[in-house]
Amino acid sequence: MGQKINPLGFRLGTTQSHNSFWFAQLTNYSKNLQEDKKIRDCIKNYIQKNIRISSGVEGVGQIKIQKRIDLIQVTIYMGFPKLLIEGNKPRRIDELQMNMQKKLNCVNRKFNIVITRITNAYKHPNILAEFIAGQLKNRVSFRKAMKKAIELTEQAGTKGVQVQISGRIDGKEIARVEWIREGRVPLQTIRAKIDYCSYTVRTIYGVLGIKVWIFLNK
Repeated sequence: MGQKINPLGFRLGTTQSHNSFWFAQLTNYSKNLQEDKKIRDCIKNYIQKNIRISSGVEGVGQIKIQKRIDLIQVTIYMGFPKLLIEGNKPRRIDELQMNMQKKLNCVNRKFNIVITRITNAYKHPNILAEFIAGQLKNRVSFRKAMKKAIELTEQAGTKGVQVQISGRIDGKEIARVEWIREGRVPLQTIRAKIDYCSYTVRTIYGVLGIKVWIFLNK
């Protein structure tokens, strides 16, 4: 069971909660769902196009959306919030807010963007997957990238981590799956707080899939 379904959906109501908080009628459900995807895509595209990232890690760990009748509040959890905040003037946040309003054509609703800093950035699977993706794009050996990622996670203080890469690794003709695990990762235990991420990276020799499981202390 632990390998067959998404670990986050498997633990909803026990250790995990939803990333979107809103209520809608059945006729408007698909519209709200598409709106959430546009918001998340708009944030990721803005960071990729307008912010120069030398390390290859965008630092966006999680995006939570709360909707009301006249307000959409977006909370961005970032490991490196300085990428969006310039000194005391959050100019980029205002630009991002205007871009989201134009893309969604929201006239009667206001946008509110909140940036929250993640204390241990590499304790979050999304940021760790971005780090591995950046290493693979720079033609670093996948084994070296996975071992370095595990070292960063262990330094952040976790009980266990598992990393899996699938696809045409190192440009080989036949696709394969490589994985490495350090510590405990009890996927079948519902009460175990496990954070999970599935990430896609495009390299010069094809598309690779990265999966990260992290067993947290709390």
